Amino acid sequence: MDAPLYNDEILRLAVSIPHHERLAAPMASAEKRSPICGSRVTVDVNLNASGRVAELGLLVRACALGQASSALMASHAIGKSPDELAAARDELTTWLAGERHDPPEWPGLDLFTPALGVTARHPSIRLAFEAVAQAAAEARR
Repeated sequence: MDAPLYNDEILRLAVSIPHHERLAAPMASAEKRSPICGSRVTVDVNLNASGRVAELGLLVRACALGQASSALMASHAIGKSPDELAAARDELTTWLAGERHDPPEWPGLDLFTPALGVTARHPSIRLAFEAVAQAAAEARR
């Protein structure tokens, strides 16, 4: 936990968010906001016939940690099912809360290890995963 909270990789991800434009006609959208810092992430999704994410659009107005988390989520969400996205959200939540020792299976989330003890930053890190899980679940309905 000696690594800096804001490191070069966090800052690189923060400026390289894929799918950073809203979808014109999404099947579902979800917006999540951090009450602590005001960070906001909106996610639009379209599912394919198999019920997996086919298209993704984001509007991210968040701190560097929220932006980096959004970039990691968006880099790997295409092709995931709503259940897989909900599992990723839940794994991230329990890891940040200290209820599991290993980082989530989602690629890159171990980057947030220095934030484990900084609980005020957890809501911002969770935003994109909460929003994509909600939007995908709504799109499935």
